Amino acid sequence: MTEMRFEAGGRRFWVDFAKPVSIAIPLDFTGPQPACFGAPRAVSMPFRAGGFVGDTREGGSCNCELVTLAPHCNGTHTECVGHVTDERVAVSERLPGGVQLALLVTIEPVAAADTAEDSEPQPGPGDRLVTAAALDRAVARHAGPRPGALVVRTMSEAGGPHRAYEGPSPAPYLSRQAAEWLVARGIETLVLDLPSADRAADGGLLTAHRIFFGLPPGSRDASAARRPGATITELAWVAPGIADGWYVLDLQIPAFLADAAPSRPLLYAVRPE
Repeated sequence: MTEMRFEAGGRRFWVDFAKPVSIAIPLDFTGPQPACFGAPRAVSMPFRAGGFVGDTREGGSCNCELVTLAPHCNGTHTECVGHVTDERVAVSERLPGGVQLALLVTIEPVAAADTAEDSEPQPGPGDRLVTAAALDRAVARHAGPRPGALVVRTMSEAGGPHRAYEGPSPAPYLSRQAAEWLVARGIETLVLDLPSADRAADGGLLTAHRIFFGLPPGSRDASAARRPGATITELAWVAPGIADGWYVLDLQIPAFLADAAPSRPLLYAVRPE
């Protein structure tokens, strides 16, 4: 039996767990990959020890690979407050697992010059922002309980999942007001189809990250975080055929004791009863 009925915010919903939809970018070690922040490609190679080779094509008894990757740069990943603190906080310890009700919305980023919303540092010429106003309009279209997880598709998918993100501002990012809006509405789990919640070159301020994790500006002290369980997933790929609306989100990560780990967000479509 894969169907489940549940209640959230005083409303009853139905979900079929037999039909997951992945919004992760598959990490192909020999094929196309996203390219972010000048990081090298993720690579894999056969493990070799003495006379053993971990590749059946080379005469080995089995396949055993060594994998090298930068989770923040080589594909879909989930990060925690440890991304910006001196303390080494593990995302696997802040994300206990399980499923949660999520809302998927599509918004169109706006030119920074066309909005009163801002960031720190101030957006540069040509920058595009995910604004609080756009988030508010998108969420308001979907009646229901207040979600704890929000999946944001930014209509930046024209380049496909294997885009090369180069330069100081290669993609939209959250305005300061957008990050504050997420916090005010209790969003603890944020999923973005962007390489970062912040501008690529921002002088190390990571304003949106710190706001979302509840850290004071410039703080690198994990104990100061007012939202220590909040997580941000970046570089998701929400295909055009996936409809906006309510889902159950299963955010899967390995048990890495690191600030970030590759992740596989799975969505299960939900309908009200």
